[in-house]
Amino acid sequence: MDDVPSRQDIAKVLAESGRGPMKARDIARRLRVDTHAYRGFRRRLRAMERDGQVIRQSKGRYGLPGSFEIVTGVADVTRSGDAFIVPDQAGGEDVFVPRRYLGSAVEGDRVAVRVERRSPGRNPEGRLVRVLERAWAQAVGVYRNRRGYGVVVPQEPPLPADIFVPASDRAEAEDGDIVLVRIGEWGTEGLRPVGTIELVLGRPGDPGVDVLSIILGQQLPVDFPPGVEKEAEKIGRRGIRPEDLTDREDFREVLCFTIDPASARDHDDALSVRRTNGSLEIGIHIADVSWYVKEGSAIDREALERGTSVYLVDRVIPMLPEALSSDLCSLVPGEDRLTLSVVLTYDAQGNETSTRLVRGVIRSAHKLSYEQAQAVLSGEDPTDTADPDLIDGLRDIQDTARAIRKARAEGGSVDFAIPEAEVVLDESGEPLEIRPRQRLETHRIIEDLMIRANEAVAELGIERGLPLVFRIHEEPDPDRIDSLRQLASFFGHGLPAGPVRPSDLSRLLAEAADQPHEYLISTVTLRSMKRARYSTENVGHFGLASDAYVHFTSPIRRYPDLAVHRAIVRWLRGSAPLTDEGLQEVARHSSDTERRAQEAERESVEAKKIRYMQRHVGDEFGGTIGGVTSFGLFVQLDDVLTEGLVRLSSLVDDYYSYDADGHAVQGRRTRKRYRLGDRVTVQVIRVDTESRTIDLELVEGTA
Repeated sequence: MDDVPSRQDIAKVLAESGRGPMKARDIARRLRVDTHAYRGFRRRLRAMERDGQVIRQSKGRYGLPGSFEIVTGVADVTRSGDAFIVPDQAGGEDVFVPRRYLGSAVEGDRVAVRVERRSPGRNPEGRLVRVLERAWAQAVGVYRNRRGYGVVVPQEPPLPADIFVPASDRAEAEDGDIVLVRIGEWGTEGLRPVGTIELVLGRPGDPGVDVLSIILGQQLPVDFPPGVEKEAEKIGRRGIRPEDLTDREDFREVLCFTIDPASARDHDDALSVRRTNGSLEIGIHIADVSWYVKEGSAIDREALERGTSVYLVDRVIPMLPEALSSDLCSLVPGEDRLTLSVVLTYDAQGNETSTRLVRGVIRSAHKLSYEQAQAVLSGEDPTDTADPDLIDGLRDIQDTARAIRKARAEGGSVDFAIPEAEVVLDESGEPLEIRPRQRLETHRIIEDLMIRANEAVAELGIERGLPLVFRIHEEPDPDRIDSLRQLASFFGHGLPAGPVRPSDLSRLLAEAADQPHEYLISTVTLRSMKRARYSTENVGHFGLASDAYVHFTSPIRRYPDLAVHRAIVRWLRGSAPLTDEGLQEVARHSSDTERRAQEAERESVEAKKIRYMQRHVGDEFGGTIGGVTSFGLFVQLDDVLTEGLVRLSSLVDDYYSYDADGHAVQGRRTRKRYRLGDRVTVQVIRVDTESRTIDLELVEGTA
């Protein structure tokens, strides 16, 4: 297709058209497409239409989406069924689409929507034009037998409509089975999707079915193709050769160590510390995965397809085969390992004086867990890992990290203190305990240093004009900030009118700290912000209050990091930089795979929470009212960090009415009120594994 115009050429002609939308033959004439290339040109034009790069009118004329007030992007569906369309164009406003105008589009679909209303201080509103790319080809759910047909109630992903299954396509499924269904038709507005059952996974509650459902429903790859495994094992057997050390800075005599979770199987970052000429030099060493995973290789293609490693509650689905991720690319102690390193130098006053980026070779002396490193810093480590050099090195990085943290806080960086749930499982995968995950000072130290390394690489890339995949976090949508502003006001806090800055949200979180409503304010603040994503256009990172940010520090488990490494390596070698044309697809695909991985990780934890709560029916828990609706109170339970519903119909001491403005329900006779943020005691009444919901009742006298 050498004679076929590129997508950029076609888009340029449409952008420069003075006559509005153009017919295909007119575009071809402008581009001087030969007769023998015309068929290929039409195929490319149809592909651009499919991808949302051009829009075709009913009369067959083509134009760019912007010329029709059409926005293409990914659907982010809210609990209510409405959606915000996150535009492909970085920095663009999300388009709000009410549920009634969303058609058959579901969470994660890439869609085209027409903007139909723009109001000052609000998100533009629109309606669906076309689904460009379906996020889901299959789903896992509960099969329900009906007279003459069946339906699957989807659990993974949680689609808004049941899936119709003709009797001939039910396979061996029985009522109540957990099944995998292939979606053949998505239907139209008012009609269900239609599917075929491909596999019966088991019954609800069967061992392992909960996580298997998530893996299949979220369409996660598990096993690597044999060719990929073979290629990785060959590289692993080769190991490090003398020629691999050419043009690398040698850090093997410098104190170097890793700090990771105790259960970590791969170590893609290490730290080194040394003092020279009155200065402190901290090395942030990242596994040089690009040295082994060559662009276009079988391993690279598989890694790009996966996009990211997935950390489920009971297992890890890695981006790279184990021969690389847990061996040759892992910065294990006592072994030479190749790195791409950011070296930060600080003067005696703690000011950063220089930054350099080098290819290196290290040999880690210590493998520490976060808990071990914390014990060393606290002077409580009873093991022989606490040698004097390590203690001094850890204290040096602690001081440096605190200075970095302070500078970020002064710049307005938003630091969320939302507890995460840690699920402790037995050997069979049954949840033994659910507890808030501990956040130690050592967690913050590593986070601070990795953030600084990512910023340093982004700054250098911009300075050198390198094509990079940026990690962007756009400004929050006005509609969501307005909802947060109302909630903050309800609790006596304020947010300025109009657009907010990161420092405004930081101030709000600080005001709510140690208050009963702290968790609620933190959670809603987080939900009000846009989802961070990848883009070749740098628009900064709002949450970090950073002008430029990339992901550089985890190439073992994130493909965008690997793409950034390759751009840096080309610059270090003096090679001409590549264009960002291919990186645009890398950024978009990586955002999609990350979104899916995060959803799977969250769902795997929620599934185990439901399993755990089944054993606690009848037990009482303290909690906080985190949502008030016309049908009940959502209560966030302490310790287990899960949510249940107190239905208004269960409040039998009075008739309760919903006060939307007051975020409360109130008894007509007793005037008893239950408000957002109130502390309550509840009893677990019912746990539904099919819908993954928990029904609660208020214990009498706890208002």
